[in-house]
Amino acid sequence: MMDTPRIAVLYGGISKERDVSLGSGLAAAAALEANFEVDRFDVKDRESLPEGLDPKRHVVFSTLHGSFGEDGSMQQLLEDAGVVYAGCDVASSALTFDKAETKRVMKEAGVPVADEIVFELPQKPTVERVLGELGPSIVLKPVAQGSSVGLVFAQGETEIAAALESVEEGKWLIEPRIQGRETTIGILHGKPLDIVEIRPRTGRFDYESKYTKGLTEYIAPAPLNEKLAERIRNLATIAFEACGCRDYARIDIMIDEHENLYFLEINTLPGLKETSLLPMSAAGCGYNFEELLQKLVEPAILRYKLKYSIC
Repeated sequence: MMDTPRIAVLYGGISKERDVSLGSGLAAAAALEANFEVDRFDVKDRESLPEGLDPKRHVVFSTLHGSFGEDGSMQQLLEDAGVVYAGCDVASSALTFDKAETKRVMKEAGVPVADEIVFELPQKPTVERVLGELGPSIVLKPVAQGSSVGLVFAQGETEIAAALESVEEGKWLIEPRIQGRETTIGILHGKPLDIVEIRPRTGRFDYESKYTKGLTEYIAPAPLNEKLAERIRNLATIAFEACGCRDYARIDIMIDEHENLYFLEINTLPGLKETSLLPMSAAGCGYNFEELLQKLVEPAILRYKLKYSIC
């Protein structure tokens, strides 16, 4: 083992979000190099850890988005190999990647969520059921997917029917579309960071709006009254703790026209380009990108030192 471990940055992966992960990984690795010795690993196999990853030399910082990276699978491989890693553990990663199960936990913790219909192919709800339970404006999303992959907005009977017809294999979640303001907030070491407001020019924060330059405006800090901002900070902290998260995460929350709050989801491995939402949230609390990356790996380095009894 080493007194100060090298940071192994994992990126790429095998999910539909591989390109997003490549961008996060390269940016994170460059920032970490300001304070640590860094090794980069492009992950292309879900059966084994990358060659050269050494539990006695490395602490892992993963930027693997989507399935395999965020759902607990990679975390389990790391646990089995005795590798210390930053971010959420196996259980909390698996939980938060399942949107339906996360909402169940939120309800038990008293965190407000939207109503939903959950279904798995080949069974589908009828249009009549969707309209009757959720209303004419809905959001359809995969239960286990990130980066807004597969997200569909539909308005009215015809669009809802088309949306249901378009779904492919897997488990899906339908919610009423909440009209209002979308916000996101980072959690670092269990404490809330700054609130960022997301304003897509199309009114829909889907994959295109998220990753096409100029289609979304981000306001940081979000222009909120202090009472509302404090409610968001408290809600995000409760959500983080209820799901057993550790180190860091990013939490998305909607505000409707009456200032009611609705939890949307937890991102345990959020995007990490310098212009990504977690760095925006951290910047409002005084962290530049390099400082943020240092803070993100600090708890894992401490766990490494405790494991190997390094003072």
